[in-house]
Parts: sequence; structure tokens; C-alpha cells
Amino acid sequence: MCYKLRNEFLEIAIADKGAELVSVKDMKGKEYLWQGDAKYWGRRSPILFPFIGRLKNKEFIYEGKKYPMEQHGFARDMIFTCVDERNNEIWFEIEDNEDTYRIYPFHFSLKIGYRLCENKIEVLWEVDNKGDKTMYFNIGAHPGFNCPIDGEEGKEGYSLEFNSCGNPKHYGADNQTGLRLSELKELQLENGRSIITKEYFDETTYIFEDRQVSEVSLIKPDGKKYVTVSFDMPILAIWSLEKANAPFVCIEPWFGRCDRAEFEGELSERDCNIVLEAGEKFNNSYKIEIN
Repeated sequence: MCYKLRNEFLEIAIADKGAELVSVKDMKGKEYLWQGDAKYWGRRSPILFPFIGRLKNKEFIYEGKKYPMEQHGFARDMIFTCVDERNNEIWFEIEDNEDTYRIYPFHFSLKIGYRLCENKIEVLWEVDNKGDKTMYFNIGAHPGFNCPIDGEEGKEGYSLEFNSCGNPKHYGADNQTGLRLSELKELQLENGRSIITKEYFDETTYIFEDRQVSEVSLIKPDGKKYVTVSFDMPILAIWSLEKANAPFVCIEPWFGRCDRAEFEGELSERDCNIVLEAGEKFNNSYKIEIN
């Protein structure tokens, strides 16, 4: 089932499966969000919870027990309940159940909200630790945007604009294991922009850590911005399907990330955990601006 919000600038649609944003259109009907194609990537804007990326050996260890976990966690495949719907805002929720507790031994609720304000979409997250023990988790966004946007054959000549101070440094992820590599590289910018080439995404996901970036825009070949994603999170990933020149770009603000290739340890020792004590709540949000 899909729900819609609309104002004088935008119309968006959200599916109850995964509380996933599945459409972002302007008033002329132009679609900005990638619409999913199994040839490249079948999803559109999944919520990543309670983990981001892959875990070492596709599992985590908690209190001496191993728990299997697939890439990006399970929330993206669960059916959410719509718990609040207004003219410009809507909220969805899931809670733990027997199936989730079997692979993630914590009691929680996850709420996802969407709010329209002129030409901006605010995506809101709330995680509530409903158990009696410390909870460890990640949460992240994975929206894909059409690129090219105006019918060109490829995205060559488009660019990404970063608000970083100087050239941001990034890690990569192993294409086979999905784990973060240890080599740190520098992305060369010109006037804050990085031009997308046909080979731009051939090698890896770009993972920027340590709050180097808090805003990224997609830029048309004529220099005009058409999508801007802004956030206050420690990690940003930029991804498109490797070696496919796929017609989309994902701009992904993350609170957490995949394991390092060399990581060995228990859940509480993972890098970039959010640590939530019993009875506490975690809130954060990011914005998508359409120009």
C-alpha cells in the first residue's frame, strides 16, 4: 500500500513496506527518485536498520552468541503501520517481534516520518529502546536519484557538489565482501564539485567519515542543482552500481557503516555504533531539496 503527500511544489509517495519513499515528483510530473530496475538495483530509498552494509562473516556476536544478519538489516523488508497522517506529514512504525528478536535480541520500536515543506522533504527517524538492556544499532538512508534527469544517454558530465572544507577523504568497500577497506583516498574537487565520468563508480562505494560532509547536491551538465541532500550525521556514502554506468546515484547519510575488513569483536565493540540505554530514544533526520 502507498500513501501520498502533496503540496504546491511536490508530490511524494511512501510504501508501507519498509516505510520506503518510492516517488518524488514536481508539479510538472517529473520524477526525481530512482524507480527501481532489477537490471541495476531494484530498490528506491530503503531504510537501513538495525545495521548498515555488511557485517564481518554476515553475523554479529552478542553475549557470546552468533546472530546471522543480511546486508542493511531487516527493516527495509518489513510492513510498517501508518500511525499518524496529516496534510503535510506522515509517520510509520514497526516494533520487534518473535522473528526480529531471533536475529536481533532487542526490544525496540522504529518510527519513520516524512514531512513536506515547500520544495523540501524532511525524513525523520525515531528509535525507542523498549527493553531493559543497552541496545546497539545503526540507522541510515539509501535514496537513489535519477541521473541523468533530462533524458541524456548517460550521466557523464553531471557532477556532485560537496560542502566539505577542501578535498574530502574517503574509504572504499570491497565489491565482493562489502566490508570497508583500510586505504584512505582523497577525492579531488574543483570549486567544490566532482565531475561524474563513465568509470566514476567502477571500483567502489565512496565512504566519507568523521563528519567531513553535511550537504551534497547533484548538478546537471549546465551547472544547475536539481537535488540537494543535507544532514547532520557522521558518515556519508555515495554509490551507484559498479561497472554498469547505471542511471542513478545514491546519496546516503549514515549513522554507522559496514564492518572494517579487519574487524574482530562483539557487537558492543563495533565501530560507529549508536548506543541506546534502556528506555531512551534516538532521533535524527535529513532533508531532500528538489530544485
